This record gives sequence, C-alpha cells and structure tokens, in this order.
Amino acid sequence: MAADGGSTSLGLPCVFSPKSRQYLALCAQDGRLRIWNTDSKTIHQEYVPSAHLSATCTCIAWGPCRTVKEGPLRKKRKSEAVQVEQKADLLAMGTAAGTVLIYSTAKGALHCTLDGGHSGAVNCVDWHPQDTLLYSGSDDTQIVEWDLQTGKSRCKWKADRAAVTSLCASPDGKLLLSAGQTIKMWDLETKEVYRKFTGHSTAITTLCFATTRPPDGNGLYFLSGAAYDRLLSVWQVRDDGKDKNSVVSFTLTDEPLHIDLYSSNSKEEAMRLAVVCKDGKLHLFEHFLNGPCKKPLSPSCTVQMSGVEDSPMPIPLLATALGSDSRSVMLAYGNRLQPVMERVVVNSSERHICLTRDVKTTLSLSVDANVSKVKTPLVNTKSKVLVPGLPGHQAPITMTSLGSEKRKLGGKTTEMSIEERLEEIDLSTVSAQKGRVKGLPSLQMDNFAVLLVQGLESQDAEILNKVFQNKKEMQIKKTVARLPLPAVLPLVNQITKRLQGHPLAALLMVRWLKAVLVQHTSYLSSLPDLVNQLGVLYHMIESRVKMFHRLNKLNGKLLLLITQVATSNSCTDTEVDRTAKLVYEEESSEDEASGDDGLPDDDNSDNWEEEDEEDDGVMEGQNSGDEDGRLESKTNGDEDMEHENESEEE
Repeated sequence: MAADGGSTSLGLPCVFSPKSRQYLALCAQDGRLRIWNTDSKTIHQEYVPSAHLSATCTCIAWGPCRTVKEGPLRKKRKSEAVQVEQKADLLAMGTAAGTVLIYSTAKGALHCTLDGGHSGAVNCVDWHPQDTLLYSGSDDTQIVEWDLQTGKSRCKWKADRAAVTSLCASPDGKLLLSAGQTIKMWDLETKEVYRKFTGHSTAITTLCFATTRPPDGNGLYFLSGAAYDRLLSVWQVRDDGKDKNSVVSFTLTDEPLHIDLYSSNSKEEAMRLAVVCKDGKLHLFEHFLNGPCKKPLSPSCTVQMSGVEDSPMPIPLLATALGSDSRSVMLAYGNRLQPVMERVVVNSSERHICLTRDVKTTLSLSVDANVSKVKTPLVNTKSKVLVPGLPGHQAPITMTSLGSEKRKLGGKTTEMSIEERLEEIDLSTVSAQKGRVKGLPSLQMDNFAVLLVQGLESQDAEILNKVFQNKKEMQIKKTVARLPLPAVLPLVNQITKRLQGHPLAALLMVRWLKAVLVQHTSYLSSLPDLVNQLGVLYHMIESRVKMFHRLNKLNGKLLLLITQVATSNSCTDTEVDRTAKLVYEEESSEDEASGDDGLPDDDNSDNWEEEDEEDDGVMEGQNSGDEDGRLESKTNGDEDMEHENESEEE
C-alpha cells in the first residue's frame, strides 16, 4: 500500500494522486492549482480560487479513489463483465485564511468550501481512508473533523499548546496522528489521546504510517520528519507504553520536502521509502521494521538530476512516487511552472546515480502560430521600445551617423561588441551639462543601468569601474532606480567586494549602497535568505561602526582639549592697554601739566586747594571741642561756600 506524504506545510505543495499516479497536483506561489497528467505530460486542469492572492494554498492532499461517473454511459449487456474503475477525484486544499477547499477533478470545478472551523491558517489536511471524512490542523491549535456529505464540521478539539503542523490517519481509520510540540496519537472514536511521543526540536512537517498492522502486538510503526532536521525518525507503538524514543533513524542530506512509501504488511516484508530533500536529491530506503536499530541507516540509493551543459547545473526534484515494481520510480523535476514527469528504472546496486537531462529543450514553451493571438509589430529605426523591468529603457537604435550600434564588415551587418560600445560611450567624457557626452546628443540614465546590468552579468571589471566612477548622487539614484530586481543582489555583492578590497573607495561605494537601500529596501526585505547573503556586509558595517564610535569619542575629547588650550593661550598673550583714551590739558596751568598724564583729569586744581582748606578747618574744629555739632556743620558749610567763592574769584 502506498502512502503519500506530500501535504507538507513547508514549501509549495506538490503531490501525486494515489494508486495509478495519473495526476500531479501542484500549487503555485500565486495560489493557482495546476493538475498535470503524467501520461500525456500536459496540463490537465487549472483552478484559480477567488481569493488566491489573499488566501494562498498552504497544503494539499488527494482523497481516496472512488467511482466517478463521467457522462452518460450506454447500457451494458449481461454477458459483459461489469468492472467499475475507481479514480482519484477529490483534492483538499488548506488555505492561509483558515478555510479548506475541496476540488473535484471529475467536474473540473470546486466541489465545496469548508469554513468556520479554524481561526488561523490551515497547515495540514488528511483524509479518512474509508469514510467521507477529512481532518485539518491549524495555527489555532485545533483539529477539525469535517463531513463532506454535509459540508460542515462534525467535531473539533484542542490538539496541542502550539500550532498543529501535520496530520495522518491510520490505514484502518481508528487512529489519528497529530504533530505540534509533541506527537500525539488520538483515538478517533473517543477523541482522546492514545499515545504521546517526544517528537522533534523543530516544526514537524511530515507524518506517515509505515505499517498496516494493528497496534496490538507491537507491530504498528510510523515515521516523522521535521524542518531543518536531516533525520527521519521511525516510532513504534508498544503495548507497554514504553515508546518515548524513536527506534530507527534514516539519514538525509537535507530536510525532507516530499515523502512516498510502500508500507509493510508483515515482518517478512520490507518497507520501501522515497524521500525528496530540500537540496533536490532523492534518497531511496528499504528496511525491515523489526524492533529498534542503534545506528542511523544510510540510503540504499541516491538519485540526482543535472543538465547536459559543459558546466552542468543540478536540476531540483519536486516530487516522487514509488511504482509497484521495486526498481520503478516516478519523478517530477525542473520548473514548477512546467514540471517534467518521467518514470525511470533505478539500478539499486549503485549507491549514487546522476541522471542527465536537457531541461531547456523540454521546458521550451511551443506556441502554434495559427492559434496564437500575439502579433509582433514591425519596429523601425525611430521607434522606442520599452523593456519590462527597466522603466524608460530605450532599446538600441540604429544610428547611421555615429555607427554606435551596428557596423558593416564585408557587406554583413553585425552587432558591435561591448568593448567597442564602451570606447564610443566613454563615461569619463561626461560633461557637466546634464550628462552630455562628447560625440553623442545625450547620455541617458538608461545607458548607465544597461551597462551596469551587463557588467554584473559578465563580471567585467572594466565596465563596472567606469560605471562606479560616477560621483553624482542624482545620477547614482536614477541608475539604481532603473535596475531590474534580479540585478539588485549582485550589485550589493559587488559593492561589498569593493568595500573589502579597496578601503579608499569606501566613500563612493557607500553612496551606491545608500541608493540601493533607499530604492530597493522592499525587495531586499522580501528575500528569505537575506541574512546569509548579506552576512559579510553586516559584519563589515558593524566593525566599522564600532570603531567609528570610539573615534568619535576621541575626536570630542581632543576637540575639548584643543579648545581649552587655545583659550588659555589667548588670555595670557593679550596685554591690558594702559594708555589713556582721552587726556584733557588746561592751558592756564603749567604746574598741572607737569603732573601724571596717565591719570584722567576729572577735577580741577581748585578742588585740590579746597581739600587742603577743609582739612585745616576740620583740625581746628576738633581742637576747639565745640559741643554743638549742628553749629559746627553750619560753620563748615559756610567756610566751604566761602572757599568756593574765593576759588571762583581767582
């Protein structure tokens, strides 16, 4: 019996139909469901949910094969043997909005929508092997049992403290496995926990029963796989309850994405397992489940796909399905938009197998000219073609006067090389008159963007040096703004290399880096592995910023000391100007002129005589000992007035 574990919550869902493996269901990033026919290698159906952009598909699972009526059938004679063929029809899709969509391949339309059961995103769905029941697990830690006949939920219970990431029903339909922080086995009749297992340290993405035997007699096994875990664990359900740890482990090269297995019915029958990992490799295992095994088991065979180029690139595998024959395997590989399906025969005696395929020729989209409605317009020399991804980009136009784009050699018109274009469009001759180049009418920012893209793709240092020599911030901003999104990350890597190798050019490279962050921050933040790709740049900026803080503090201290020293020096060097600003000399007095010229003459010489006479009067008053102070003050005042009159007469 084949059990497909393709309804993982990690990555884009991709799973083969059960039994005949006639269909391959695949969900794209935009929420579209595409069903491919493995026999004809063509797309069979395509379904676009109404809320495919806001409620994308998170998991898919094929229902059990059932009898499907396809149109009116003629009455058969009694002599004809009645053979009813069961085909895969219903397909369950969990969405990020918390709903479950049931799609019918026989009708080619949506069968029903199951909603109202979850308040979070649906992470996993699994069918009951016999009844028309469906189980779904969500971020809201709940498990819902759906009845497809009524389209409503029959039961709902809390499964774990964390989100439910994977579900799997037993072949007899009596038990249900759920994975959250731990792995729990539920009795579907009572909805109570039958067993608990320790689980993994990360989110479990795959649960699958490995045997069809009943739980009594210690003959029930199941396996589990988790994100970022390169081991598949096999658990044994024991009667004594001592089943906390796994009994068997299978080693992988990366975390599992898709699992398919043929379960064993007895101890003498081996379990066959096929695992597609995140690195695109396929691992095949074959093991007899009979108690614990101490050492992890290595795959019996590893299959990898590669191209036929001179420097071949690996071709990722998307899904796999084991055939009835032990050596036959169905593979789906290549691009998700148009996957390639192929049935291959694997030589189990070889440990490592590399299959070479020409994916480019296989993936070429051939469009019949009679059917196509697209017409290619005739483009003349005066036309301006806008290329997607480069706003305002002007396509190369034939210029007869300059001959900058094409040349004629021996009567044949050939396109000029990048080196010859650079010789004519020399960026060093850019003048200050709005980017005009000598010999050309105008040098638009599009030319900088095109040259930069060419330099990044070809890794030509000459082109990159000429582009990076531009020091005008406005031109740098416009050039970066016109770059296509796939060229943003290579530009950041090139800036990082130049910052490392040439510290003196850091000031100019920082301008380019600033323009990239300002223009394309939203695109960079959408990359899943941005931290790993920009790790070198992060460490370099962090080290430089740490040193900048220290230098800034040192600069402040030195500036304070220099300011204080300069202030103290300016105070000691300045002398007080003791020269009089104004000197008044009286012409009639010669004796006064001989006095001290440095002091200001605020009083006349007459005042000096008055002071002498006052002193004499005071001495006489003290000697007389007059008791009446008032009379003394009056006489002194009279004397002062008399002296003043005398001085005025003089």
